[in-house]
Amino acid sequence: MSYQTKPELSFSDKELIDLAIAWIVLSVAFALILSPIPQGTDTTGTFVMMIALSFVTVGVGFICHELAHKVVAIRYGQVAEFRADYQMLFLAIMSALIGFLFAAPGAVYHAGRITERENAMIAVVGPLTNHGLALLFFPLLFVPGLSIVGHMGVLINLFLAAFNMIPFGPLDGKSVWNWSKPVFAAVFLSSAALLAGFIMVFGLGFW
Repeated sequence: MSYQTKPELSFSDKELIDLAIAWIVLSVAFALILSPIPQGTDTTGTFVMMIALSFVTVGVGFICHELAHKVVAIRYGQVAEFRADYQMLFLAIMSALIGFLFAAPGAVYHAGRITERENAMIAVVGPLTNHGLALLFFPLLFVPGLSIVGHMGVLINLFLAAFNMIPFGPLDGKSVWNWSKPVFAAVFLSSAALLAGFIMVFGLGFW
C-alpha cells in the first residue's frame, strides 16, 4: 500500500533569492514614499535611515504575509512557493518615485486540488497576518526611542492588509471576493478603516 506524502515547509534556492530581492525592492519603494528625497523634500541621511527602518518593518510585514500564505497552502496539501514578479517590482519603484505605491512584488503560487473556500483561506490569511503584526507594533509607538519603529510597523502592515484586499488581479482580495462577498467586505472595510483611522490620528510623518 502506498501513501501520498504531504508537502512540507521548505524553501528552494530560487524562492529564497526571490524573497530577498522582493524584500529589498519593497524596502526602497516604501522609503521613497516616506522620505521623498528625489522630490527634494528630505536629506540623504534621512532617506538612508528610512531605508534601514523600512528594511526591518517592511521585511517583517512582507515575509510574514507570504509565509502565512505558504503555511496555510501546505496545510491544505498544496505544493507552494513564492515567486517574485520583477515587472511589478520595477513598477513599485517607478510609482514610488512619483508619489504613490503599487506594492505587488510577487505571490505564493500553489498547486494541487483545492476548493474555492480553501483558496480564499490561503489568500485572506496574508492580510490577517498583517493585522496581527500591526497590533504587535502598536505598543512601540509609546516607547521612547522606538516610536518610529512602531509608527512604521503599524502603518506599513495596515497598508499591506488593505492593499492586498483589493479584488483585482493577483491580489488576495480577488480570491476572497470570489468565495464570499460578506467575508471580503468585513476584511477589506476593516483594513481600510484601520489604515485611515491610524493616519488621521498619528499621521504619515516621522521626523
